Amino acid sequence: MEKEKVLEIFEKLEVINKGHFLLSSGKHSDTYLQCAKIFQYPNCSEIFSRELAEKFKGYRIDVVIGPAIGGIILAYEVARQIGVRALFAEREDNVMKLRRGFEISKGERVLVVEDVVTTGGSVKEVIELVRSLGGEVIGVGTIVDRSDGKIDFGVPFESIVKLQIKTYEKEECPLCKEGIPLVKPGSRKL
Repeated sequence: MEKEKVLEIFEKLEVINKGHFLLSSGKHSDTYLQCAKIFQYPNCSEIFSRELAEKFKGYRIDVVIGPAIGGIILAYEVARQIGVRALFAEREDNVMKLRRGFEISKGERVLVVEDVVTTGGSVKEVIELVRSLGGEVIGVGTIVDRSDGKIDFGVPFESIVKLQIKTYEKEECPLCKEGIPLVKPGSRKL
């Protein structure tokens, strides 16, 4: 999918928001990507998930997993496209875990997906979880890679679109210095 087409869909669905945001990573930014808006529309969810599944065509995948909340619907739909099981990991006592009777068997080949990757923190937690259960992580996929090429998960990493969006440490944030109110739109409690 061409970047222009992705951005056109993002604009139509109001995925890209401007302001002063506290990201799940703890960093600040003037741009927040609310990819949950994509998943309001099953046809858009299918388009992006099919595109991501296509990037891992030729890989043997047994399970697709995503971190709650951003990766739940994406994991389900990518798994549906591939024809395998879908799981999600969630935090309990600030630790990523499998709950609800979900299991990963030793040797299962797992694709990890997330809606947006900035620092890769949630994805790294899911990778550790999968490996601790004996699963083999074969790759990571995301709709938006906003890491600016700074992430190495040690496995193939694919995205539908790469966006260069500035992020700041709290102490260096020009938006804080301007006194612009900070908004925390994501799902992780910091």
